[in-house]
Amino acid sequence: MCDTLVALGNATADGTVILAKNSDREANEAQQLEYHPPATHTPGSMLSCTYLTIPQAPRTYGVWLARPFWMWGAEMGLNDQGVVIGNEAVFTHLPVDKGPALTGMDLLRLALERAATATEAKDVIVALLQQYGQGGAAGYTDKSFRYHNSFIIADPRQAWVLETAGRFWVAKQVKDVYAISNGLTIGSDYDDIHPQAEAFARKKGWVKERFSFAAAFSDRLYTHFSACRLRQQQSQQMLQQASGHFTVATAMRHLRSHYHIPYRPDKHWLSSSICAHAGNPLTRHASQTTGSLVAHLADRPLLWVTATAAPCLSVFKPLWPADSYLPDMGPPLGGQYDEATYWWHFERLHRLVLQDYPTRAAVVQQALRPLEEVLYKLVYAQQEHGKPVTDEAFARSRQETERLIDRLRQMPLKSHAAFWYRSYWRKLNRQASIPVG
Repeated sequence: MCDTLVALGNATADGTVILAKNSDREANEAQQLEYHPPATHTPGSMLSCTYLTIPQAPRTYGVWLARPFWMWGAEMGLNDQGVVIGNEAVFTHLPVDKGPALTGMDLLRLALERAATATEAKDVIVALLQQYGQGGAAGYTDKSFRYHNSFIIADPRQAWVLETAGRFWVAKQVKDVYAISNGLTIGSDYDDIHPQAEAFARKKGWVKERFSFAAAFSDRLYTHFSACRLRQQQSQQMLQQASGHFTVATAMRHLRSHYHIPYRPDKHWLSSSICAHAGNPLTRHASQTTGSLVAHLADRPLLWVTATAAPCLSVFKPLWPADSYLPDMGPPLGGQYDEATYWWHFERLHRLVLQDYPTRAAVVQQALRPLEEVLYKLVYAQQEHGKPVTDEAFARSRQETERLIDRLRQMPLKSHAAFWYRSYWRKLNRQASIPVG
């Protein structure tokens, strides 16, 4: 499950657009942070996406992506034109195409590579959806997990919400703030829609009186168990309360939030937490937040990324897309533990914390949060930017992570997690060959 939100300039403290997303995937589904430069392509060349090969565009923009390691598409990203997109799984009455099709993550990456504005990106997704459809297995190990998609698409001037059901779609232009989770949200107040969507829904008997895209196309069972309405309400309420003074720091705090206070990841059954930790494969779909991003679309766009799971524990680090630079993240990611990679190195710390979350999370937060505060001050108060700041952020956070791993390994467990929860995580750790002792 995932959560994405956006605040336009009339709702932020500095008049810029801010988009934030938590990407929730399987616990061992490492998420690659990467950059692909702009390129021109030979006429007639083809592009291999996750399951489908399509004609390549003549020109593609440079893109920064957070991508589950096994797929071509991405969960979230920004291009060198200032377009940023986050997507969500949504569950509808329509069957998901099992044949070769574009995944929602493919559609997101294609839009970033091919669109210079948020409106263009919306139109790119709609056109590709009509031509190729959407589908394919979306899970890493669970190949039966399939879904349709919704998107928040923003640039420095505007934002759109685009929601889909099969090849049907509906879009709404954001006026101030908006949040989506894993359910359809656009009812009758849309700005653009598939020309046959209402007629199709009425023919199926999905419309009682006034047409609502969300009411007509939503699968109520899957939507309910995703706990998306609760998470979307949390996000929307936070956005409305912060309207006029919303900042990057506000977005970071929200991406770290847990619905249950005090929080224990073994004590809730639905995916009701914005910052997600995997708990069980039955009602929480075994997903956790495997990557987080806050895009600050100022004159010089800035990305704040964790490049790790668990934003409640990790450090948001700054990247300046104009520099076309990423620090060394280690070898390409896979589903097995590799200490040389930035993502898996931090994941070892995360899993040590999960053995005794109430005690150990506080230790990690107390150690790492001051580093983020220093980085935030460096960027916004002292106006430092570029490669030196990025390198320092990643290097220092890795050093602190290594120190904390050693410290937590020596700490006795004070608050044991539930037996079933410990058993569940032992299995995941064995599958990834990750040392947690």
